[in-house]
Amino acid sequence: MSGYTALGALQPEQKRAWINEALTAYRENFFFKNWMGTSENSIIQFVKELKKTEKGDRAMIGLVPDMVSPGVVGDNTLDDREDSLESDWVEIHCDQLRNGLKSKGRVDNQRSILDFRKEAKNKLGYWRAQRIEQLIILAASGLHFGQNTDGSPIDLRGQDDPRDLEFAEDVTAPSSGRHLRFTSTGLAQGDTTQIASNSLPSYGAIVDLHAEARTRGIKPLRIGGQDHYVYLCHPKHFATLKKDKDFREAVIHANERGLKHPILTGGTVTMDGIIFHTNNRVFNTTGAASGSKWGSGGSVDGTRSLLLGCQAIGFADLWKAIKWYEGKDDHDAKDKISLASYIGILKTRLKLKPGQTTSEREDFGVIAVDSTI
Repeated sequence: MSGYTALGALQPEQKRAWINEALTAYRENFFFKNWMGTSENSIIQFVKELKKTEKGDRAMIGLVPDMVSPGVVGDNTLDDREDSLESDWVEIHCDQLRNGLKSKGRVDNQRSILDFRKEAKNKLGYWRAQRIEQLIILAASGLHFGQNTDGSPIDLRGQDDPRDLEFAEDVTAPSSGRHLRFTSTGLAQGDTTQIASNSLPSYGAIVDLHAEARTRGIKPLRIGGQDHYVYLCHPKHFATLKKDKDFREAVIHANERGLKHPILTGGTVTMDGIIFHTNNRVFNTTGAASGSKWGSGGSVDGTRSLLLGCQAIGFADLWKAIKWYEGKDDHDAKDKISLASYIGILKTRLKLKPGQTTSEREDFGVIAVDSTI
């Protein structure tokens, strides 16, 4: 019978210190940390508590669109004419996600056990940050978890396929009213087979995108009394946009608001109600095989930018912290360290009309915009 011996070298307070340091490494490397909040005025709504339902305790968030009724005029009676809010509750399915490291052994380990713990703390904290980032971006982009964000297939390295996660089944392609693409003249309905070398972003198309978001009911973030959307794009996409003459002029003449909100201060450019953020993990097809890229022949490299508003993503972290484990294997010759989380990620979708089926729902807080890269 195989087994392990629990590592007794660390006292409980020392173990807590290592856990906290691993969490610190996670937070320092987590791109979306300033985008999370527990209120509906957040791009990523963070769920830490379960709600009681008829089927048991569930991780859920409520989606409530703004009121659109015209109101009651003058002294006309309001009684029995009050408006009603259309609400929709969505459940975030959760699953355990964990990883670990094991030292090679006493003979080959030329570093002390404390060095191994130090490396494990940093590397596992960073792994958790980048892994959750990838899953959030793929979910928001409507792309399955079996690929990296450059379109290449995941190297499982003997571990599990991310498509086996409980919440992987909830990943849905961009809904028709939330999927656009850049063309040589502006915006068009999203269709990756139509991406071509001239499917490039421009300032005029960005202005149109902002108008489409408002018209199509994407709820903006309220920051410092102003409405804002976040535009998340690949650095190469943003470089192309900066070469647009009208965009450069707009940047030069953009007014500095002086706000200190972290979403604003971390942005590359803020103008016309849009905060531009870049991230290398924004989805693109540079790692996909020829024939699996975009364009009519599957040979054009493209990228999917995301215009984000309120409650675009629901994120549940039900353990509220990582589970940290230390132990030994192979008759105390090898050290093992692992962390585990119980999380869920969901791109939110809303019924825009009574009686709509799940497949007819529209993405609530995100518009996917495709272009060449």
